[in-house]
Amino acid sequence: MLKSMPAVLILSVILAVCSACAPNQNSDQLRERTAAATAALKRDTKAVAEGVKEGLSSKTTIDLNKASKDDLVALPGITSKTADRIIAERPYASSRQLVTRHVLSEDQYAQVKDRVVVAH
Repeated sequence: MLKSMPAVLILSVILAVCSACAPNQNSDQLRERTAAATAALKRDTKAVAEGVKEGLSSKTTIDLNKASKDDLVALPGITSKTADRIIAERPYASSRQLVTRHVLSEDQYAQVKDRVVVAH
C-alpha cells in the first residue's frame, strides 16, 4: 500500500499540471478541478495511512495445536522447516513448550510469543 502513495501523488500533480495547460479553461474550472484532485488525494492518502496502521497493529493469535503450516510460516522468524517441527511436536500444553522442547530458541520465541496461544 505504501508504494501506491507516491503514484497517487504523482498522478494528482500530473492532473493538476495538465489541467493548467488546457487551452479552453477559465480560472473557475481550473480551481474546481484542482480542488477535486486535492480532495481525492487527501482521501486516498488517508486510506493508505489507515491501511498501514491496521497492518502494523494486526497481531492475530494462532493456536499452536491447530495452526496450518502456512499460518505458522506467516509468523516472524518461522521458516518452513521450523513450522514442520512445530507441527511434529504437537500437542502443546503451553506456548512456552516451544522453548522447553527446543523447537525454538529464546530469541525466536520472543518474536512470536504474543501471537501464539494454546487453546484448552
